[in-house]
Amino acid sequence: MDNNIILSPAQKALKINLDSTIYGSFVEIGAGQEVARNFFRVGSASGTIAKTMSAYDKDFSDAIYEREDDGRYVCKSRLEKMLQKEYSLLEERLNKDNYKETRYFAFADTVSTINYSKTTKGHGWMGLRFQLTPDGEPNDFIIHVLLKDQDAKLQQETVGIIGTNMMYACFNESNPKEILKQLYDNLSKDKVKIDMVEVSGPDFDEIDNRLLSLILVKEKMTDAVIFTPDGMNQQPSDILYKKNIITIRGSFRPVTKVNIDMLEKGLEKFKKNPRVEEENIQLLFEITLSNLRAEGEVDERDFLDRVDILCSLGYTVLISNYKKYYKLIEYLSQFTKSRMGLILGVDNLVEMFEEQYYRNLNGGILEAFGIIFTRDIKFYLYPYKPNDDAELLNSSNIPIHPRVNNLYHYLHENGRIEDLEFNKEVLNIFSREVLKKIKNCEEGNWEEQVPEGVAEIIKEKALFGWGCNIIS
Repeated sequence: MDNNIILSPAQKALKINLDSTIYGSFVEIGAGQEVARNFFRVGSASGTIAKTMSAYDKDFSDAIYEREDDGRYVCKSRLEKMLQKEYSLLEERLNKDNYKETRYFAFADTVSTINYSKTTKGHGWMGLRFQLTPDGEPNDFIIHVLLKDQDAKLQQETVGIIGTNMMYACFNESNPKEILKQLYDNLSKDKVKIDMVEVSGPDFDEIDNRLLSLILVKEKMTDAVIFTPDGMNQQPSDILYKKNIITIRGSFRPVTKVNIDMLEKGLEKFKKNPRVEEENIQLLFEITLSNLRAEGEVDERDFLDRVDILCSLGYTVLISNYKKYYKLIEYLSQFTKSRMGLILGVDNLVEMFEEQYYRNLNGGILEAFGIIFTRDIKFYLYPYKPNDDAELLNSSNIPIHPRVNNLYHYLHENGRIEDLEFNKEVLNIFSREVLKKIKNCEEGNWEEQVPEGVAEIIKEKALFGWGCNIIS
């Protein structure tokens, strides 16, 4: 068969059903029994499906899988309990002597579709625990989906297609990157976003989940992914929901002391705002996909290096497709209505007021700034001084184009743009110069320009070109 041919959901379901070695259970909460339905409709399901179930009532569901500490049902922990419970039941209840050539699976999803009044958005967790070899240890493939259709029935159909694609791909494709891509077979990316993926098990031992998350952004399966200080990828709403979010954007190649000073000074001012609850603050280091490119392509190893360093310093990292700030703010606003802050340098602020970046909008720059400043957000500006002889640039003297000068002054005078204090000793540190020194294998200078411990990581792991001129 031509590998370029994409099978329909019905064809995929039938191929699974006709494979006598695949046997297991479907358990689905919410959104109907759409995945199992695909397998029943094509026939020959009796040799594949041990059980289907929908523990729809909350009390009944809790009796089977135990109540979550936070009371949620559409969450990763509930999905994991479903997979564990149903897979273990297969092992307990089936006589393995009768299933020596059988590969067990447990498919689970917990999904909430859009409501009638369209005040809630459709989303859910979907996962598969499966064996690739009889008697082998199982693997897990777990995703979180955002359903974009404005109709509950269409969202349910999407869940059915993704689940069928997941079943077929996991049993027929060894590369998790390809499994991810095949989830969109017979689907438009406008219908569903996948904003979190996690794989585990013996057949995925060599797979880095962070790289899979990068694939989500690269392939436009989602617009942003998040990594917590432990280096793990997390579902964004779990991190950002109802938080006071403060963000600093950069390439962080490498992160320097000036980046940390920007953060500390911005955070200090952010905390003083009466609308900010200190215990509710979520700090983000954001890297756009455009900042991950090297010679036109995303350098995956370089990406991991930067995430590793930032996470080792205790920070949460956001990787996004949002080159323009108004898109980033629009994205963050879907998780919170609380006060947000954005820390940026002079160059970034000047660029934000350049009209050429908003020609795709009918309302141009005014439309973009309408999106920005109808949200509860402040910009915190770190000054710029390229050398000792140059003038210090801050919010009062940055070079804004005359056509948008009035717009800038309106926002400035209304307190939406605030200057930050700064450490004079680090003001003249620039990442590009530090990177150049690293690539030239210089010692005794740049090490003092990066946060404590970062130089050791760079040298130990030979990051950013370090070691290129050292003869062993």
